[in-house]
Amino acid sequence: MKIIFNLLSVAVISLCLTIGCAGQKLAVENYSGFLLDYSKLEPGPEGGVAKRYIKPGVDFKQYNKIMLDQVRFYFKPDAADKGIDADVIKELANIFDKAVINALGSAYPIVAKPGPDVMRIRVAITNMELSFRSANAIASVTPEGMVNSMVNTGGTGKGTGVGEIRMEFEFLDSSTNQLIAGGVDRRPGGEIDSVSKFGTADEAFKFWAQRLRTWLDEVHSK
Repeated sequence: MKIIFNLLSVAVISLCLTIGCAGQKLAVENYSGFLLDYSKLEPGPEGGVAKRYIKPGVDFKQYNKIMLDQVRFYFKPDAADKGIDADVIKELANIFDKAVINALGSAYPIVAKPGPDVMRIRVAITNMELSFRSANAIASVTPEGMVNSMVNTGGTGKGTGVGEIRMEFEFLDSSTNQLIAGGVDRRPGGEIDSVSKFGTADEAFKFWAQRLRTWLDEVHSK
């Protein structure tokens, strides 16, 4: 029974992160409250995050190590169902951490203690929502397989449309906990031809982790 329950939880969390958010703008009312201050956010650069803040005068070259807080997950405020298995949240958090560690590699090692050369990163995955499609998806879960109804719609073989995943983040000086940068972003959905255990969420984590690595390389090369 526990195995089946965990499989059901996986189905639900996948739907939380992939369905029902498309077409919304990153308006103030859609923020989670995770960030300390949203008032300083401005539109991000082309190809970059949706909105961001960078403290003037910060020399990011001094930060060559990363202290990564445990990622947090926020449901959409008006989500009908905010319940989820803690084991699944833990697994998602581990996937996120792994994506960051793999992207940063040995160039920017992850450390546990603050220091003058350590940048602390806080991240939240936000606006999670359970969709009415959950019932159909859960009905198709078996111990041998995953969620068939997330792949096909009405037996047509066409991919199911998915929504977006949102992220809010802060970069802090680890010694002072002073905010030095922050922002919000989203990964739009599309059509999926196959479903991994966490689908769009896994891909979004890898995308954001690689974007972090690219940004760190850019600021250190200046």
